[in-house]
Amino acid sequence: MKKTLLTFAAAGMLLASCQDAPKADNAATGEAQAVPMADSNVNAAYMVDLGESRVEFVGTKPVGKHHGIIGVKEGSVSVDADMIKSGKIVMDLNTLRTDDQDSTGNAKLTGHLMSPDFFDVAKYPTADFEITSVTAGVDTSVKDLVMKDATHTITGNLTMKGVSKSVSFPAKVMMSAGQVTADANFNIDRTQWGLSYGNDKSLKDKFISPTVNIQMHVVAKK
Repeated sequence: MKKTLLTFAAAGMLLASCQDAPKADNAATGEAQAVPMADSNVNAAYMVDLGESRVEFVGTKPVGKHHGIIGVKEGSVSVDADMIKSGKIVMDLNTLRTDDQDSTGNAKLTGHLMSPDFFDVAKYPTADFEITSVTAGVDTSVKDLVMKDATHTITGNLTMKGVSKSVSFPAKVMMSAGQVTADANFNIDRTQWGLSYGNDKSLKDKFISPTVNIQMHVVAKK
């Protein structure tokens, strides 16, 4: 009986240690889309506030997860009649850092993420997201929508490691005098951008989930 209890306890600990990506809406992905030509009638340009804007990510594996941050290098958003018409943010991968371990662990993991195994930052120093469309509301056919307060659906081309894919996700967009704020929280499959390191379940504890959680907080001002 004691052996049986120990077996169940060990199984419970193993299940508890298995980490899933944070609960979030899965971004719809596809081939990169054409970016609409700039509308000469749209003249309300908002510049992304580099100090207030950020991109965060969470990667998971069977025995844990890691959180990281990437700084925004530059960006702008064009608005007409209280609707975002276009926009682009450039993420500076040289600022990538993880922050959930001690200094030695963070430095080691950050260096690995910046290596050719993952982002290959020496060759691809930036990642870009360029908006192709923004629509009011969210897809009502999506079941179990996680971002309940989403106000819009944003679609754009996400480029990482030289690969561009269209991603579409719900977002909360707020506009006030002279400022646009957009928040999003979604999951992507990193292997679609050639980030395939560790994506083999035969690696067991060293397996790294292909699902990565992305959280974006973008503030743009006139």
